[in-house]
Amino acid sequence: LARALDELAEAGYWRIGLAGEASDTLGQALVKVRPALVLGAEGPGMRHNTGAHCDQLARLPISPAMESLNVSNAAAIALYAAAEAREATG
Repeated sequence: LARALDELAEAGYWRIGLAGEASDTLGQALVKVRPALVLGAEGPGMRHNTGAHCDQLARLPISPAMESLNVSNAAAIALYAAAEAREATG
């Protein structure tokens, strides 16, 4: 996975890892970049080495009352946000 993430960077993608503890939101991270979204596993989340190979970590802006979303829901929301950001920037 680390090698694949390095190849994405070489191809010009900005690797955004979804992590609940990140300070930036996904919307902030998607500004004028060609994103490659990186998600962790169900349960334990993203491994440290995977996060270290991302250019930026970002979180979904969910209620503080919710600890996290399952990975399929997070992926759906993140893909929708990326599509909207791409359309907005042309």
